[in-house]
Amino acid sequence: MVPALAIGRELRDKHGAEVRYVGTARGIESKLIPEAGFRLELVRSGQLKNVSLMTRVRTMLDVPLGVAHCVRLMREFKPQVVVGVGGYASGPAMLAAVMLRIPTVVYEPNAVPGMTNRWLGKWVSAAAVNFAQTTKYFRNAEVTGVPVRAEIFELRDKAPGSAPQLLVTAGSNGALVFNETMPKIVARLLEAVPGLTIVHQAGARRLEQTRAEFAASGADLSRVECEAFLTDMPAQYAAADVVLARSGSTVAELCAAGKPSVLVPFAAAADDHQRKNAEVLAEAGAAVMLLQKDVTPESLFDALSGLLLDPARRAEMAVKARGLAKPGALEKIAAMVLRDAQQGI
Repeated sequence: MVPALAIGRELRDKHGAEVRYVGTARGIESKLIPEAGFRLELVRSGQLKNVSLMTRVRTMLDVPLGVAHCVRLMREFKPQVVVGVGGYASGPAMLAAVMLRIPTVVYEPNAVPGMTNRWLGKWVSAAAVNFAQTTKYFRNAEVTGVPVRAEIFELRDKAPGSAPQLLVTAGSNGALVFNETMPKIVARLLEAVPGLTIVHQAGARRLEQTRAEFAASGADLSRVECEAFLTDMPAQYAAADVVLARSGSTVAELCAAGKPSVLVPFAAAADDHQRKNAEVLAEAGAAVMLLQKDVTPESLFDALSGLLLDPARRAEMAVKARGLAKPGALEKIAAMVLRDAQQGI
């Protein structure tokens, strides 16, 4: 939802566009979109993958209702272009736009599109993608990258000889696999890597338990910071030498920051897209990938200590990560949207 907001703000604030969002009542957009000053239209839509048969049936019944609702909205609003950014409501909205012959642009940040975007790929007018290999799924696809804050691109390498730092991050909820495994290896890791400090983002629900497990580990807690959320991510990336993370939209920030990483894809992500994202970075030599089923205290310790104790390898990985970065993504996506909007006049 953050890229969707960034695109909307860019079009509204720099190009004077009138922007309206379509979403669901249960999605995070129901909070973020109104707070950002945009109008949000709610439609009924739900999941089809990794859910029960009953949920799939309910979703299939909702699809025609959602499409009909979106058709009514578009006839009233008369958009010149419709942008699909994924999420439950994207399918009905994009399908309605295709039916009404309104120009459409898909934003696809993952190496392999989700089910909705794969279905619509050959029907939409254009697509803004993050990886070159994703272009084959769409007509008129352009590799734009993912909108990343400019200050992350502007980060400079740490001074040689400065104390190493490990950043552990996994979105607002944290990652159970990190919260459970890091306390088991933290004492060994701090002993193995001289001067190492660790910043660990645990999520609000697991914060106190994770802190308690760090405390019980026997590690020097003056070298470990465990927080529910990390608000200043550019500063966190600047201080980090290695990042332990999931591999959703974070991969774009890691490339922009030029940070070597150990990526553990979220195993239940739709269409296994996180694994495919991580594979792109791993194959380029910018990251180490550990599948969640293979994460043990020993395998995670080996992966992290191997990078933290090898500055030359980190420097090489940083160069390769930056080679995958795509600055100016937001401006490129906005230009695509405006170009397609001209076709809708």
